[in-house]
Amino acid sequence: MWHRMVSDLMTTPVVRVDRDTGFKEIAKLLAEYDITAVPVVDDERVVGVVSEADLLRKEAAHLDPAGLLPVLHARPGSRAKADATTAEGLMNTPAVTARPQWTAVEAARVMERHHVKRLPVVDEADRLVGVISRADLLRVFLRGDSAIREEICGEVLLRTLGIPPDAITVRVVNGRVSLKGAVERRSLVPVAVRLCQGVDGVVDVSAELSHRVDDTSPEPEAEASRRTGLAT
Repeated sequence: MWHRMVSDLMTTPVVRVDRDTGFKEIAKLLAEYDITAVPVVDDERVVGVVSEADLLRKEAAHLDPAGLLPVLHARPGSRAKADATTAEGLMNTPAVTARPQWTAVEAARVMERHHVKRLPVVDEADRLVGVISRADLLRVFLRGDSAIREEICGEVLLRTLGIPPDAITVRVVNGRVSLKGAVERRSLVPVAVRLCQGVDGVVDVSAELSHRVDDTSPEPEAEASRRTGLAT
């Protein structure tokens, strides 16, 4: 099965800043390029990331001019970031990064786990080579239905599971896959569905698949039928 890699989806060249880049310059870059975070590099190696949230700490720490809001008592770490004026003090470090050879699934899971919207992409020496965003990952769902169907029929069913093309009818409409037909063993049904769900661009999978042998029960159907025949 073929999965789009981070290297296929990432954006290059990358907007980046140095340790001594000032607060306002970072804010201007985020606005100019319509991005939510920017990597901080030192000799091309990623040392941290500054995000919108890091900049907003300074705004949140200001006193309310009208005096209507209570004073925000920030934790020591947050207080230091609110007082910072350069990327060195604002950045989150170590940076959460991705590798070019990761699949879109791997990158999406790291974003979800760390609650970030963008990941700097680094090589083996931690040098910045690109950036991958949520929007970039969503591009896998722009994949055409015909390409999805071709991969399911050729890679999933035939080459991986050994199911002949005439055994299952595959339809793909707007990324929604439907499988109809018969397989040899019942245990293949959930495997086929799971593999189809893992194909890039698939939104949903429904299956109406019958089976000839129930290899999930203690006594296979074929053996049970044979015993029944011997008993009569």
